[in-house]
Amino acid sequence: MKWFVDCNARPGGSGDAHSPFRTITQAANVATAGDEVIVSPGIYREDISPLNAGTDRDRITYRSKERRQAVITGADPATGWKRYDGDVWLLTVPNSNFGAYNPYTTFVSGDWLDITVPVHTGEVFLNDKAMYEKDTLEKVISPGYYEPSWDRDYTKHVWYTCQDDETDSTLIYANFCGADPNAECVEITVRAHCFWPAAEHVGYITLSGFVVTKAATQWAPPTALQEGMIGPHWSKGWIIEDCEISGSKCSGISLGKYRQQHNDNKWLHYKFKDGAQTQRDCSLIAQLDGWSKDTIGSHIVRNCDIHDCGQTGIVGNLGGVFSIIENNHIHHINNKRDLAGAETGGIKLHAAIDVIIRNNHFHDNVRGIWLDWQCQGTRVSSNLFHDNCMAADHLLNDECARGLGLGEDIWIEIAHGPTLIDNNVLLSERSIRLSAQGVAFVHNLFAGSITAVGHGVNNGSEKYPSPRFTPIHAPHSTNITGFMTVLHGDVRFYNNVFVQSPVRQGMRDLCSRGADEWDDRNLRAGTVVYSGYMKEEEYLKMFDGYCGEGCGVPRDRYYMPLPVWTGGNVFFNGAQPCDIEEDYTEDRTHKVSIKLTEDKGTYKVETDYMKYLPKASLITSGTLGTAFEPEERFENPDGSDIVFDRDFYGNTRNASTLAGPFA
Repeated sequence: MKWFVDCNARPGGSGDAHSPFRTITQAANVATAGDEVIVSPGIYREDISPLNAGTDRDRITYRSKERRQAVITGADPATGWKRYDGDVWLLTVPNSNFGAYNPYTTFVSGDWLDITVPVHTGEVFLNDKAMYEKDTLEKVISPGYYEPSWDRDYTKHVWYTCQDDETDSTLIYANFCGADPNAECVEITVRAHCFWPAAEHVGYITLSGFVVTKAATQWAPPTALQEGMIGPHWSKGWIIEDCEISGSKCSGISLGKYRQQHNDNKWLHYKFKDGAQTQRDCSLIAQLDGWSKDTIGSHIVRNCDIHDCGQTGIVGNLGGVFSIIENNHIHHINNKRDLAGAETGGIKLHAAIDVIIRNNHFHDNVRGIWLDWQCQGTRVSSNLFHDNCMAADHLLNDECARGLGLGEDIWIEIAHGPTLIDNNVLLSERSIRLSAQGVAFVHNLFAGSITAVGHGVNNGSEKYPSPRFTPIHAPHSTNITGFMTVLHGDVRFYNNVFVQSPVRQGMRDLCSRGADEWDDRNLRAGTVVYSGYMKEEEYLKMFDGYCGEGCGVPRDRYYMPLPVWTGGNVFFNGAQPCDIEEDYTEDRTHKVSIKLTEDKGTYKVETDYMKYLPKASLITSGTLGTAFEPEERFENPDGSDIVFDRDFYGNTRNASTLAGPFA
């Protein structure tokens, strides 16, 4: 059955083509498996909670009648401003307008949030651009620049909120820097979500062709209910496609976790268990609660434009398993930097089991992709990354780089693999942050460095050992088979091109301060960070003649770094191979260039390195072998072999091919 929605329709519609509903919520309350909801152009100021689930064969589809002309927003117009002092205006909002949720009395909070000045979940927008919250009225009257923002010039557009108890109202003071808020488009976020089922297991829903924008979302750590403007809320089989998604206070799309009883932001509230322990608890409790491939995950996010969200473009823990994220444009995420902590980036996923991230474009994010814990069967393929590392030069100082702000294209943290990174173009100054093992890099172009090798797997204790043990799963399953920390190594580099690109002096200065437990701040391109690691043959000799328990041989062999495999890699412009590199080419003769150009939204990589490449061998799952800890092959989610016979563009490689992502 088809249901029709038109925000300009008369009240009392029945939902048919001649008498449409006025709200999407009305349709969401009656649509059942196999139905389609067709939404006419207009602005829908709703927090839509789909009531019914579809099925694998009969989905429920919500479709914008005209592509990206139906807008779902968590914001309302803010009218009736009164001039307070110079460029500062005052808006008074009765608290009764907010109902059960007032974003201007609710602070952003949660595990792994790292901010020095509290901010509310609410937001003030001037002509679709979020302004900056301040904690005193004085800072609104006399604003200064906020240096950590990637958009420094806009940071004097500020606001402050407080409560008027006598009138039971929310007061919002805002400095519009000369603009008249009663003549411009000013909105405030008032709803927590835009399209989010209140119940769990409302699965098999498609959301297609909408603009989804501006919601007062809460911080989404892996140890809490992970909310987004859009999300399946612990279910299976959603498709989110061809949408423009922007303006979330925290996360745009959440594929993540449900609210666990007795383990919701437990690190923040209980305090006695470390966050790593409460995160381990999350996985085990979820398994007891029925977390499996049959009930959770297998979502698709495709062809979306995701931008200008405060925490992440896409977030998820446990709930995103077996999903596909493809053909999206993900950019300008966490640029305001009023939120910081260990859950930020274009995509931030925990437990991305058998998740495929392919053919996406990541740029101007605080980091591109962050894969954290349980990256087992995860594949990142044929993506373009650039400017995900402190992209604005004014950021290159200690204040702006505090915490995790330095950035990179991909961060893989405290995971055992098998994680596959293939056919990507990685152009930021820091291409990969790799505090993990069980990773294979095949046919990538690295124009930046590999950082944090040998770092970032302990948990910061100064006096006592603090290794982080993370779950291991049965292949292609959520079933947990064990826990282990990271030994390092167990990585493979085949047919990659490494180019030492110019590095900004400010970045050099910032990284010259030296390594810490979390990051070595390396800026050298190449596999050189794995110098000193063993080849497989040397590693195996460590176990020759082992006669079992009690033979008097030290057990260090079980805790030493694992071997590294290489082959067919090519190094230009001073990029450095590691000391065990095999079958490689280090070109010291030719100076090659890489340039990224853009014309009307189309990006092109211009380079001359191709003509200097030697022939390379075709790589398959058989070449890559098995990740050490999970004892799982680098293979497709269905267990079949991968043959790397397609390049970045999908062109066919021959049996004798070239290194790098382009055939």
